[in-house]
Amino acid sequence: MRNRRAFNAEFKARVVLEVLSGAKNAAEVCREHQSKPQLFASWKAQFVENAPQLFGQGRSQDESSQRISELERLLGQKTLELEIAKKASDILRSHQSRNGKL
Repeated sequence: MRNRRAFNAEFKARVVLEVLSGAKNAAEVCREHQSKPQLFASWKAQFVENAPQLFGQGRSQDESSQRISELERLLGQKTLELEIAKKASDILRSHQSRNGKL
């Protein structure tokens, strides 16, 4: 019994791009790689189906990194405000203790 060949994702993408770019047609690619047209059609369908997700990932990562930057900025601001409040509290306590009101 003959073993099935396994094709990695990079190979499949390269083959599909050869056809989509117009460098070769589907029949040429199938002959060259000794594969069935149905297999190539399946790869092409997967490629086209998943293409929008590729473009969406960049945007979601950009949005996520912008959100993270904004949250880091807010955290820094709140940390600074807390430090100022602590120093003001210490100053008020020392004034009150000098005046004997503590």
